Parts: sequence; structure tokens; C-alpha cells
Amino acid sequence: MDVILFLLFAAIAVACGVNLVVQKHPIASALSLVGVMGSLAVLYLLLGAEFIAAAQVIVYAGAIMVLFLFVIMLLNAGGEPKTPGKSRMAGLLGIPLMAVLLGLLSYLVQRALPKPAGVTFGAFTGGKPYDVGKAIFTEYMLPFEITSVLILIAILGAIVLARKEID
Repeated sequence: MDVILFLLFAAIAVACGVNLVVQKHPIASALSLVGVMGSLAVLYLLLGAEFIAAAQVIVYAGAIMVLFLFVIMLLNAGGEPKTPGKSRMAGLLGIPLMAVLLGLLSYLVQRALPKPAGVTFGAFTGGKPYDVGKAIFTEYMLPFEITSVLILIAILGAIVLARKEID
């Protein structure tokens, strides 16, 4: 049953991720990102990391997505304008070239990396609040703080861009 659920939610995550990139309207892309985050939370649950799954839903699918939607609405971003003729050529060349690139990359990664050990569902024990807190505030303190500063700069940039449009 675990394998079936894993494959189902992995497929949902991949489909939502592709939809995130393909969508022309930013709100639809943001909602696809919520689908990816929700699927990842279920995958974390299947691996036995309940705290990380809850943090995924609360922090990413909740707070960060509200922030993204706030910035999108603040910028008043509409859909992308249609460019005649270019999308047909990109589809004809882009899809086969992307398939070749993904095949080549997967072949190279499979040959370069050693054979990994199998995953046992529910055997992960590092997802408890103590372990996550210790990792964030010791080993990953600098990336954690840099990410928060980058998010703050992005919010300030969105406000500056929105004020220029109003004036």
C-alpha cells in the first residue's frame, strides 16, 4: 500500500510541478505550487517524518504561498501575452530536446552515483522537532538566515515595483 500511495503522490507532485511551469497566469502557477507542497507533505508522512510534513503544510503550503499570492497581487501581474508563431516552434523542438536531455542526465547520474540503499517506509527517525530544531540552529543557521533575508528583500522589491506603477 505504501508503494501505491508513494507513486500516486509522486505523480501528483510531478504533474503539479509541470503545470506550475506551463501555466501562463501567475495565480494558477501559485496554486499548482500548493499542490506540489501538499504532495510532498504526504510523501514525508509516508517516510515517517510527521513533524516535517506538518511544517511543510503550515510553513510552505500556508505561509509562503500566502506571501507569494500577496506579492503577485501587489504587482498586479496578469497572464503572459501571446507571441504568435514562436510557441509552435518551441513545442516542436523543445519537447524532444527536453526528453533527450532528461534521458542523458538520468543515464549520467545513474552511472556516476553508487547504488543507493533501499528506502524503508517509516524508518526515518530524524524528523522529530528536536532534530529539526538542532539542525536549523546549528548546521544550517547561515542558509536559514540568508533565506529569510532574501524573502524580505523580495517583499521590499515587490513593494517598490508596485509603488512605481501607482505613481
